[in-house]
Amino acid sequence: MEANGVQQSKITTVADSAAMADVAVKYLINCAQRAIKQRGVFRVAISGGSTPVRFYERLSDVSVYSRIQWERVHIFWVDERCVPPSSEASNFGLATETFLLDIPIPGENIHRVTGELQNYANAVDEYEHIIRAVFKITKGQIPKFDLVILGMGSDGHIGSILPNTYALFDTDDIVSAVYRMNGDYNRITLTVPVMKESRRILILVRGENKAQIVADVFRTTPDPVRYPVHALWPVLHKIRWLIDRRAAAKL
Repeated sequence: MEANGVQQSKITTVADSAAMADVAVKYLINCAQRAIKQRGVFRVAISGGSTPVRFYERLSDVSVYSRIQWERVHIFWVDERCVPPSSEASNFGLATETFLLDIPIPGENIHRVTGELQNYANAVDEYEHIIRAVFKITKGQIPKFDLVILGMGSDGHIGSILPNTYALFDTDDIVSAVYRMNGDYNRITLTVPVMKESRRILILVRGENKAQIVADVFRTTPDPVRYPVHALWPVLHKIRWLIDRRAAAKL
């Protein structure tokens, strides 16, 4: 694949986080309505971080959430830090604070990662078991999410697929543990094969501090070891990028 991914990518540049939220909400509604019409269910995996906060807050607006049949929606998490759900670092906690308590979704349709378990292998196994049960798939099969929503870190990571970690190379599992030795939180993440199998992928990138990584990612030869987001380049046609003006400044 050629180095310049800009020409092959579906990139929408927006003014700010409010505009990003508007476009993301419309995209989510469209994906949900289409999936429910075609398959009777919409299964989405969401991410944490500061970038999607405005987007999630918009979902708590009745004029937005009333357009989705939430009883037919299943929400999963792309990744989670190994912390209790009440922690400020919890991606589940972020979603709870911003929109989960407001939307009329059945509790049994919310599938969080039990990051508080001290045995991370058990947390991985439990989350993988939940995914297999909801998708009705057996060992060796990969779930096909209708939509995976990602951010991109300033090092090019997606989910918790971080540079120089085993999870980047884990092609056998649905879920993988990511162990951090620098004082950061250990994490649990969906693997690259699961992300690639999704029908659609939405990547949100915001802020001046992301301008250089955005330029590097799109203008260098794909190298997943250096920039994990490049692991998705084989399915670039599935990805919709929403990048704010500051992050897109060097494109």
